[in-house]
Order: sequence, then C-alpha cells, then structure tokens
Amino acid sequence: MLWAVVVVLLGVMLESNKVDATVWNVGDHGWTFDVQGWESGKNFMAGDTLVFNYKVGDHSVTIVNESNYKECIVPEDAIIYSSGHDEFVLNKGITYFTCGILGHCTAGMHIAPYAA
Repeated sequence: MLWAVVVVLLGVMLESNKVDATVWNVGDHGWTFDVQGWESGKNFMAGDTLVFNYKVGDHSVTIVNESNYKECIVPEDAIIYSSGHDEFVLNKGITYFTCGILGHCTAGMHIAPYAA
C-alpha cells in the first residue's frame, strides 16, 4: 500500500513540473532582426519551451557555443533549423541561439537565455 502511495505522489510531482513549464514566443512578435536582449529580465526555467516563429526562407535558428555566439559564427557542422516554427526545451544553464543566415546574427538575431 505504501508503495502505491509513493508511486502516485511521484506521478503528481512529475506532472506538476510539466504544468509549471512556460512556452515563450521569442521576440514576442517573432524571430526577427534586433531581437537581441529579448531574454533580459525574463525568468526562464529548465523545461520551458522557446518557440521561434518566422517566415520560412527569411531566417533560421541554430544553437552554438558561447565562443561562436560572441563572434556570430555558425560552425559548418551546426544543425540549422528552418521550419518557420522551431521549438526548443531549455535545459538548466545558458543556451546560445543565433540565426544561421550570414549577417543576421550581427544584425541582432541572437539570444542567450539562462534557465534556472
């Protein structure tokens, strides 16, 4: 009987973590130029989802490391997402996102949200 109570409580705890997760639309009105700084002042949590909405062909999304983020470099082996509606679940720590199209990062299309 005690085992059943533990299993139920664990299930409730796991389900409550899903409910607490927030879905964030990057840039509020879409992933576009000058979105840099959008993440400032927001309280992201691990498990939150970032949604990048943009017109297919105009932009893309890629995850890079800190060094590449600071230099606006998209490595040759980077995975570039280009669906127009890309979703990423945040892990704890900083995740570095940039647009994968040449020149877009330097025009402000990069964010580095920290998730607690």
